[in-house]
Amino acid sequence: MEKVISTEQIPIKLWLDDIEEGALEQAKNLANLPFAFKHIAIMPDAHQGFGMPIGGVLATKKVIVPDAVGVDIGCGMCAVKTSLTEIDTDTLKKIMGEIRKVVPVGFKHHEEAQDENLIPLPHRDVIDETGKSGYAMKMVHQYEIIEQEYDSALKQLGTLGGGNHFIEIQKGSDGFIWIMVHSGSRNLGLKVANHYNKLAQELNAKWHSSVPKQWELAFLPMDSKEGQNYIKEMNYCVDFALANRKLMMKRICSIFRKWINDNHRYNETNIQFEDMINIAHNYARMENHFGQNVMVHRKGATLATKDTVGIIPGSQGTKSYIVKGLGNPDSFNSCSHGAGRKMSRRQAVETLNLEEEKEKMKDVIHSVRNKADLDEAPGSYKDINIVMENQKDLVEVLVELKPLAVIKG
Repeated sequence: MEKVISTEQIPIKLWLDDIEEGALEQAKNLANLPFAFKHIAIMPDAHQGFGMPIGGVLATKKVIVPDAVGVDIGCGMCAVKTSLTEIDTDTLKKIMGEIRKVVPVGFKHHEEAQDENLIPLPHRDVIDETGKSGYAMKMVHQYEIIEQEYDSALKQLGTLGGGNHFIEIQKGSDGFIWIMVHSGSRNLGLKVANHYNKLAQELNAKWHSSVPKQWELAFLPMDSKEGQNYIKEMNYCVDFALANRKLMMKRICSIFRKWINDNHRYNETNIQFEDMINIAHNYARMENHFGQNVMVHRKGATLATKDTVGIIPGSQGTKSYIVKGLGNPDSFNSCSHGAGRKMSRRQAVETLNLEEEKEKMKDVIHSVRNKADLDEAPGSYKDINIVMENQKDLVEVLVELKPLAVIKG
């Protein structure tokens, strides 16, 4: 249940007790923005980010804030339920090895461009500069950054990326094997985010904005050319991120089909896959809340409208969850996007015990081999059980998923 801080211009509603000082300071900054609407919602996985806490929800009137979306635009989760009810360790290891061959991780990309029919083609408008049809026709480019990065993006399609991105095979409380992927818009989203955030900072300085520069919350008016361009390119990145997850999932399912069907494992004559569940957690969009149309920014938060099926992952050593939204208006119909970090990557590497973290994952095929890998160890994340308990008024759990094998970015 939420707790309310009422010391700022608008209330801050929190679904956690243990918010770190830096994240709380950022939440207070959000609550003092002149264009912030109604209240600020802070999810139970919240921790400090750039400008806005990861796990924060900000609704605004007439403006959009690039740093309240973040650099990995459209990042999100997808999950597929298979018809398998069991899978042995040897088969899992072979499948994970095959996945690594077709899904580049970290900074790696494909050597060849992927099929551009898998992503939206950048739209261009043709106009007549002279006003007389047939003369001085000009192509108007709708996507400044997308078009610059388009060729590179085609080689990034179907790649996992780094950080906390992952591919995980899981056993569900429903008795079935599941596949889950966490990834985003790769370098494309980063380029768009950085370009428009820099532009917003320049314009805010020019306008002598009342929003302090050190808050890292520069904005763009939605009715401005710059604001409209950011919205177009942001939405493209959301679509690209979904296409990226779809392609990885398609290739992973093909590997499962090969190993299960072709090798006649578990008497499966034809492994089946249910429709993919997808949910993004870094984006902004127009929604109606408390009787007004507002731009809702979700940064590390996912949509939880009534009956919306979503995904909340834990760490690579803990359970993940398929959930159904309860449509809580106080959270702007949102919930957490995961467990949330409780320490920085550097702090995790410097303080966590390698053998203790490995012991936590003794039943999971994982890739924590040395101290450098501790930045994504279970101990660097909050307790997912507490996170889920804190948002019982936001989501209902449909399926609990126990990790069996994981590939980290």
